[in-house]
Amino acid sequence: MTDAAFWDRIADKYAARPIADPDAYEATLERTAGHLAPTDRILELGCGTGGTARRLASSVAHVTATDIAPQMIRIATERQAAEGISNVEHLALPADADVPGAPFDAVVAFNLLHLSGPLAPALAHIRTQVGSGGLFISKTPCLGDMFFGIRLVLPLMRRFGKAPRATFFSAAQLRSEVERAGFEVVDDTTFGAAKNARYLVARRR
Repeated sequence: MTDAAFWDRIADKYAARPIADPDAYEATLERTAGHLAPTDRILELGCGTGGTARRLASSVAHVTATDIAPQMIRIATERQAAEGISNVEHLALPADADVPGAPFDAVVAFNLLHLSGPLAPALAHIRTQVGSGGLFISKTPCLGDMFFGIRLVLPLMRRFGKAPRATFFSAAQLRSEVERAGFEVVDDTTFGAAKNARYLVARRR
């Protein structure tokens, strides 16, 4: 099963699932909005059902929100229309696509990098979508810092179609790879109880 097919299959269930830690999510959004300007054009990669794009829309001029799963984009578009938000565009695109409108003032990727395969090529592509001096804002579960058993459980779940592909790395490895890709980290923190979910803001050099 491809990654896109996995997310298409679970899209409706995913859309119905509540946010695990609402306070941490709100803090993440507030911190992110503080790094953005009203004139910014931003790209969200791995937008899922579009909740983050819709929340950030009031802080910027325009949001282009992409996902590899067409069913996620369908739900995101429906919810955007229901909320009457006009400055968000949703696109179903491959992960390595050059997004129309690139480069952007900022690229946002929440809960995505651990699902994107090897970090180096994923980050190299993301850098091409960020304008000179622009920001890459990410929040990433660092599976390498979690209990060892997850390395055994996730591959087994993936074999039975119960989990997506995932890459294991630590928070230190993530930061190092982001810097190696040509970014300068300007914000590095966590929110809430999930201390393994690293929030990074990095400026393209």
